[in-house]
Amino acid sequence: MIPAKLQASIGICAYNEESNIRNLLQALAAQETSQVEVAQIVIVSSACKDATDEIVESLQQSKGNQIQLIKQSERKGKASAINLFLEVATGDVCVLESADTIPQVDTIEHLCTPFLDQRVGMTGGHPVPVDDPSTFLGFVTHFVWRLHHRVASIEPKLGELVAFRNVVDRLPEDTAVDEACVERMIKDKGYEIRYVPTALVHNKGPETVSDFLRQRRRIHNGHIQLRKSTGYKVSTMSYPRVLELSMREMERTPQGITWTLGAMAMEGYARFLGTYDFYVKKRNPCIWDIATSTKNLNLNPQQ
Repeated sequence: MIPAKLQASIGICAYNEESNIRNLLQALAAQETSQVEVAQIVIVSSACKDATDEIVESLQQSKGNQIQLIKQSERKGKASAINLFLEVATGDVCVLESADTIPQVDTIEHLCTPFLDQRVGMTGGHPVPVDDPSTFLGFVTHFVWRLHHRVASIEPKLGELVAFRNVVDRLPEDTAVDEACVERMIKDKGYEIRYVPTALVHNKGPETVSDFLRQRRRIHNGHIQLRKSTGYKVSTMSYPRVLELSMREMERTPQGITWTLGAMAMEGYARFLGTYDFYVKKRNPCIWDIATSTKNLNLNPQQ
């Protein structure tokens, strides 16, 4: 008897994603799978002011019931949008994909097949930026995500593309780090989490220093809030490990010491700002300012 395929529900939280949403949906519809079936693709559009909704609706006409659109009249934060997705998700596995990313053609298969092991409760993909590493900010983006990959290979830290068993009812809507919040909830249920380096997903880093700091300080603020409220600390909050791996990266990069130290300084300053926001300004960035330069991914979805 041939076992039934794993049913996957994919959720995408979108706010003004007209530049990438068509390519993303086409890439998801074209996934090559053997043990996984993409049962539904749900886009939660949070008060989009651009053509995001119109693009999704045009694809609905050609793709049928596989694509669903939920419209929020007010932007209430990503966790709020995820909760709307969880309410309608029917699959064995829920997949959360950032709206400004593009998966490779076999990514969902790689991401979801670990759930055939009943011990596994959550998996995360391997983000690979498309930025030009010969520019300084492109180098910084590659540095951050290489570091993320190396840390996650030791102790999983998941982001950009994650999947988890459909056992989470809802997230606290004041969290700014939804993937880390799900990590904690899945672990509390006794499941393992796994990093899947073969589940490649392309993303794009900020093109301006202000966008980089805006994005990274918000994430660090959210991680502090998660640690303070639940006691859960993501693996990238282990400063000795991050510093050690950063020093190893310095030996590998052709740009050498100068650019690596510059990347470390920018990440360190962003973390300082996130700490300042949390402790001094008492700011909760669950509804954050968009880093607009990360949105023009411009990647062929079949790559």
